[in-house]
Amino acid sequence: MLVIRGRRLERGAAVVDFVLVLVVLVPLFLGIVQVGLVLLVRNTLAAAASEGARYAATRDADLAQGAARTREQIAGALTGRFAEDVAVRRTAVDGAPGVEVVVHARVPALGLGGPAVELTVSGHAVEEQP
Repeated sequence: MLVIRGRRLERGAAVVDFVLVLVVLVPLFLGIVQVGLVLLVRNTLAAAASEGARYAATRDADLAQGAARTREQIAGALTGRFAEDVAVRRTAVDGAPGVEVVVHARVPALGLGGPAVELTVSGHAVEEQP
């Protein structure tokens, strides 16, 4: 430490403070971005599953068309790799005949790979009756 006329010069202290603050803020910021990414993908998959179920529940469509519609919605909003595991089946929705679309996907950490978050979402729709 250099002392000039009773005052200490603290050269480099701002750099040290900046680094110490970054050590805390960067992981916090990246964590918030990761949560936002996972929520975006989850909401998009849920919307696509619901759209596919509604499409498959119409009189003129079958289950394969509902799965294709779901994959198309996912690929249009995100990327096709999230649309690889789509399952469609007939089910009961509050006692009425219906369709359920289930989408299972893995969201990588910050979109770069590494540990992934497993997501499973579903969409339901009541079938149209003639």
